[in-house]
Amino acid sequence: MEANKQSIVKRFLAIRGMGQVISVTVALVIMIIVFGIINPMFFSGNNTANLLRQVAPILIIGIGQSFVLITGGIDLSIGSVAGMSCMMSATLMTAGKMNAISASIITLLCCCAIGFINGLLIAKTKLPAFIATLGTMIIARGIAQLVNGNMNTDSINSDVFRDIFYYGEFLGIFTPIWIAFLLFVVFAVILAKTRTGRHTYAIGSNYEAAKLSGVNAVVAQTKVYVFSSFLACIVGFILTAQSGMGSMDAGNGYELNAVAASVIGGVSTMGGQGMLFGTVIGAFIWGVLNNGLQFAGAPLAFRNLVIGVVVIISVLIDRVARGNLSGKKLFALKRSK
Repeated sequence: MEANKQSIVKRFLAIRGMGQVISVTVALVIMIIVFGIINPMFFSGNNTANLLRQVAPILIIGIGQSFVLITGGIDLSIGSVAGMSCMMSATLMTAGKMNAISASIITLLCCCAIGFINGLLIAKTKLPAFIATLGTMIIARGIAQLVNGNMNTDSINSDVFRDIFYYGEFLGIFTPIWIAFLLFVVFAVILAKTRTGRHTYAIGSNYEAAKLSGVNAVVAQTKVYVFSSFLACIVGFILTAQSGMGSMDAGNGYELNAVAASVIGGVSTMGGQGMLFGTVIGAFIWGVLNNGLQFAGAPLAFRNLVIGVVVIISVLIDRVARGNLSGKKLFALKRSK
């Protein structure tokens, strides 16, 4: 019996990326304790609820970025897609006089089209993901600016929309937290238990080998970019519901927050490795750092500096773990001198 338990633990620890997930989970617990000691109000019910609502959109958009990173790509367009979603849905509900359901469906289809274009550009034309999604990032932001004449929209009139995506509660928990939880469960199952998930890992691990083994790389890559845009669209809805209108600045920098959550949580920037549970932890580290440093009186610039340093350290840890960066390589230049 004891041997079986040890075997299960060994298999659990042998999962690629599990070591970093455990490490960042421990780091998250330590941070929570430290910030709680610095200011006991950090543990207050109101702050906890606010923290969870702050983390929810970062987690959602981070899930999409994680899928893309696991294939060895990157999606720079998702922040702009979230902004496009916010402006388009609000414009359709205000200037377009549409009901919330129709506006949401049209917006969702348009946002997913951005992901579809990303996937085809990268998988079919072999355009580098950085370049392709940089282009669609600019296009999506341009659409966000054009739909309402480069102006914020009027206030939306749908209380139902605002309750569903931000202000509503179920069992005492705000709806964006439920949305984030449900999306995490769905996409965690897709990644861990379906052929789509296996193909996602296969492409990131060895693209040519995956193709030779029968993986349709075009379909597999296009799927992950559509997933990414779909989730960015949901984040746009949350931002619309939160502000009650379409904001021109919605989604700015969210692509970077998504990368931060994914990378801190152990998703490899080199592809083929990562778990969505790690992205959850990464999103919470982002949220706790922001929230805790704010309680400690740190200015926004310092909070951004700390998160940037954490991201760089996470990438270095990943590269060391993958054998692409070692102490020998780090000091090779010094020795050569």
